[in-house]
Amino acid sequence: MAAQRPWTELSREEIASMAGGPQEKIASMAGVPQPEEQREPEAATFICSRETLDGIYPSLILGINARRLGMDATIFYTFMGINVIKKGRVGKARFIPAGVMGAIPGMSSFATWMMKKKIDKAQIPTIEELFEIAELEGVKFVACRMTMDMMELTEADLMDGVEVQAADDFMKHAKTCKINLFT
Repeated sequence: MAAQRPWTELSREEIASMAGGPQEKIASMAGVPQPEEQREPEAATFICSRETLDGIYPSLILGINARRLGMDATIFYTFMGINVIKKGRVGKARFIPAGVMGAIPGMSSFATWMMKKKIDKAQIPTIEELFEIAELEGVKFVACRMTMDMMELTEADLMDGVEVQAADDFMKHAKTCKINLFT
């Protein structure tokens, strides 16, 4: 029987070819890359706090693209953004111009119509379509518990598949994420 060489004398390839138990620990200590399936996927969170076109589109588009890059993706809906995930409200988002223009009567309706025409002309999916794509891609939708309590909402008021979390639970997840954005 041949004497075993110490692990410090083995090549990276020899270490990587060993399977199971302490050899895997030795391989990781030696800097041998581990198979992808052994690593936790990177994660991203996006906070949506507005029920406007410019508040909704970024979180959905970024969430979908994070999933397509192999990341876990969560969109956290809080304050007025929570209205987007209420049953029957997805298509009711508006565009409100900033500043004085947004205060002019009828300007929001006109700006919404104009923005939706631009979105259609650019062949960008509608918000309804993006929600469907996000759901199919595996984006997780989370409603803020405090906002639900403040607005007297129940889980029955929300679209199917929406999880409810308190801010501290969301933060426990967010602090482990590679990307956290407020859209």
